Amino acid sequence: QVQLAESGGGLVQPGGSLSLSCAASGLPFTRSTMAWFRQAPGKEREFVAGIRLRDNNKFYGDSVKGRFTIARDNAKNTVTLTMNSLNAEDTAVYYCAAEPRSMILSAIWAGQLDSWGQGTQVTVSS
Repeated sequence: QVQLAESGGGLVQPGGSLSLSCAASGLPFTRSTMAWFRQAPGKEREFVAGIRLRDNNKFYGDSVKGRFTIARDNAKNTVTLTMNSLNAEDTAVYYCAAEPRSMILSAIWAGQLDSWGQGTQVTVSS
């Protein structure tokens, strides 16, 4: 059974930085695809970033390109999302998702991953 444990959310001031972590278990980590999505109140779920662990290809949503970075730690079966230059529009619940296979970008973007974490709140406010 796949389990995803997210951590690192919280309150940060505009312009600040925050890192989220997603520790995965129960899946072949190095052959999987993992991604972050977010959902703000009253808005649809939005793709943030994804990583195809087999070839280390990384993908980003348009609204976070150049500000967010997704990275892997194979030793810890963990994917991190480092978020810089945060603004109020980044406020949302952030979800980690995983699929135990390599996926094409369109499928990742569409959220076609089997396992999802509980979510962690990120609030950007002064």
